[in-house]
Amino acid sequence: MIKYSLICKDCDLTFESWFASSKEYEILKKKKLLNCHNCNSIKIEKSLMAPSLITTKPKKVSANKLKKYNKIKKIISEYQKFIKNNFKYVGNNFAYEARSIHYNDKKKEKGIYGNATRDDLKELKEEGIDVQIVPWFENKKN
Repeated sequence: MIKYSLICKDCDLTFESWFASSKEYEILKKKKLLNCHNCNSIKIEKSLMAPSLITTKPKKVSANKLKKYNKIKKIISEYQKFIKNNFKYVGNNFAYEARSIHYNDKKKEKGIYGNATRDDLKELKEEGIDVQIVPWFENKKN
C-alpha cells in the first residue's frame, strides 16, 4: 500500500488517499476514477509529500488539533443522525433504488442512502442521477 497526498486543481483542496501501488494510482487517474470529495472535479494531481519516518516516541496531538478533530467528528455525527432520521437505508441496493426513483418516477416518502461502488456512482452521474458522497463512520468509543 502507498499513501499519496493529492490536490484538486479546481478547488485547491489537499487530501490523502491510499493506493495498492503507484501503478494503481496511474490506472485510476487514467480511467478518471479519482475525484475531489469537495467539488467532484476529476482534475486530481499528486502533490509533494514528506515520507513517514518511524520514531520511538509517539507524537502527541496538540490540543488545538484535537479540538478541531472533535468539532468535525461532531458535525459528521449530526449529519449522520439527520440522514438516519430522514432517509431510508437501502444498503448495497443504493444504485438500483436510485435508478428506480429516477426512471420510474417512483415517489418515495423519504430519500435514500446506502452503499455504492465508485463505478456505480460514476454510472449514476453519467445517467444524470444526482448522488453525493457523505463521509461516514461508526461511532465507536475505545
